[in-house]
Amino acid sequence: MAANSQRERVLTIVSIIAQYVMEERNPLTETDIVEELLAVGFDEEEIDAAFVWMEDYSLESPSEAAPSMTSSSQRVFTAEEARVLSPEARGFLLRLRTMGLLDDANQEEIIDRAVDTAEDELSLKELKTLTVLILFARSQNDWRREFDCILDDDWSRLYH
Repeated sequence: MAANSQRERVLTIVSIIAQYVMEERNPLTETDIVEELLAVGFDEEEIDAAFVWMEDYSLESPSEAAPSMTSSSQRVFTAEEARVLSPEARGFLLRLRTMGLLDDANQEEIIDRAVDTAEDELSLKELKTLTVLILFARSQNDWRREFDCILDDDWSRLYH
């Protein structure tokens, strides 16, 4: 199986797992999810790779090195970023940024992850999946911080 095809299948699995997590029905266990993925034709190696990718991603902290830009600035893509992100993908990121759905840090993290994971140009679908996962992981981290503040009765941290 070609590396590009395998990457697409792993990202598809990650997308399916994210959909299971975001659905409001009874949550499935990891075993249930694996059994469903096996039943629809994914192999164990692909499923393991997807879980490893998600685990590695969830353990990463957001990049502190991302440059801060004002909202009126225009992002200039490097040659490597332009190679990985098609004009449609760059337009998608610009649209999300303009709509206020992405801040500078989120946009930089999406671009960095795209460049780090792609051997060739990402499809718009792959970039959308990556974007959803990054935003979902960030929102979970914010919730964890807020829960910790509430449980520790540390109200001052909620306002900073």
